[in-house]
Amino acid sequence: MGTPVEAVRRFNRFYTRRIGVLQDRSLYQPYSLAEARVLYELGQRADLTAVALVRELGLDAGYLSRILKAFARRGLVSAGRAPGDARRRPLTLTAAGRKACAGLELRSRKEVGAMIGRLPAPAQSRLADVMKEMETLLEESAAEVSLRRHRPGDMGWVVHRHGALYFQEYGWDERFEALVAGIARDFIDNLDPQRERCWIAELAGKPIGSVFVVRQNRTTAKLRLLLVEPEARGRGVGKRLVAECIAFARAKGYRKLVLWTQSNLETARAIYKAAGFQRTRQERHRSFGYDLTGEYWELSLV
Repeated sequence: MGTPVEAVRRFNRFYTRRIGVLQDRSLYQPYSLAEARVLYELGQRADLTAVALVRELGLDAGYLSRILKAFARRGLVSAGRAPGDARRRPLTLTAAGRKACAGLELRSRKEVGAMIGRLPAPAQSRLADVMKEMETLLEESAAEVSLRRHRPGDMGWVVHRHGALYFQEYGWDERFEALVAGIARDFIDNLDPQRERCWIAELAGKPIGSVFVVRQNRTTAKLRLLLVEPEARGRGVGKRLVAECIAFARAKGYRKLVLWTQSNLETARAIYKAAGFQRTRQERHRSFGYDLTGEYWELSLV
């Protein structure tokens, strides 16, 4: 099978040969491939600017400028008003531009339809699903992780993902899910928004992590329910969530941040240690169907 890199390169060569139209100038006549790409983007999105087109299509700014000037001479594109840099003026297709774009779209649909039309309907659906999955994976690889505060629906996700993930990775039974549900319920019922916080990490609009800071007493806060989805690991999400907790607790005047974890949660323990937490004590216990060693960690904030 080879490496993932080899597999992607092999597919790219195959697909380029198979679809053929990438090298068939007749599909885009009277436009070049680059001109057709610009027309298509302008036809799909309103008020694009030259700056955005350079970023989206990876075109040289000077080359794009020549394309847009040619389009303007042909009456295909008009530019709105914007103070300062002309590259930031919103671009809009004229009626002639929309007609040209529609013609290109129709020809492209016919070419692709002819290619996949040889497949039976179930195979066409399968192909579309596989290509959508490829698109999603590649988009996520380039997307930025964002953090936000919790909103309705998040507690259900936190409980579900803790229960499912810890069963999958450690075999913990539904009593762990019940514990998480109780923590989430108490957080909502007793929330002090000035001194407590939940963060949800998102990637491409999808939740991929969580963490909580809750008040234990006037001087001590507790870090709880750190979770990072398997597909998001390796991006520094856990480290970022813990750093957010530390900064928040320090800003709110807490003198100490504590947490409870288990000795077998090696990745989480490594994050806590790297952030400056120190283990203060251990205790053996039987929970969630297993004999475990609980660990108490704390970090001085002063």
